[in-house]
Amino acid sequence: MNREFNPSYVGSRPDIEQLIAPDVRCVLDVGCSTGTVGGAIKIRTGARVFGIELSEDMAAKAYTQIDQIFVGDATQILTNGLLDNHRFDTIIFADILEHLVDPWTALKAAVKYLDSNGSIVASIPNVRHIDTLYNLIVNGYWPYRERGIHDRTHLRFFTKKNILDLFEKAGLRIEVMNANYRIIERPHDWNRFAHYFAIPGLREFLTFQYIIRAKLDTKLACK
Repeated sequence: MNREFNPSYVGSRPDIEQLIAPDVRCVLDVGCSTGTVGGAIKIRTGARVFGIELSEDMAAKAYTQIDQIFVGDATQILTNGLLDNHRFDTIIFADILEHLVDPWTALKAAVKYLDSNGSIVASIPNVRHIDTLYNLIVNGYWPYRERGIHDRTHLRFFTKKNILDLFEKAGLRIEVMNANYRIIERPHDWNRFAHYFAIPGLREFLTFQYIIRAKLDTKLACK
């Protein structure tokens, strides 16, 4: 049941969904959780939606919302040939890359399953947020938490420059890079005002999360 799952992993993601083209036909949601995002995309577009999910319990719930699920480690599934018969016009990595041992390999492997004009849509927490700096500099403490930027299950951490490098190394060109701003790292009423303070020089310290859409970089492909 939903109460068994971290609520940060099972909710809707309109910020992701708005970057999904209305004419998509075949979508792969890597780290699909309980299928909430994939199910919403399926209802809106009529696309076939596949998922990859490590948790068997989450996958069991996702089966009620999307078409097919590969249960297991995302990197292994993306690299072991299980998807060789599939091509996708959109592949989603919504808050999953930071949970992988080797997100560089996973993202690069996903690219080979992408249609030539397809898109990668991803969301990645920004470890350069002011909350990180405050805790390290003032408190001398790394804030391990149950959710958010400092989720204790995160294995990798990214800033904007790290994200740009990650996508470039995978042969991808970022065409959209949106930001979700927060003053307070956790959900808080003050966060509704965060975008007013997101001016040059400050915005990277108020960015809680980057939302990215990228396509194959044809210049890199020609090298």
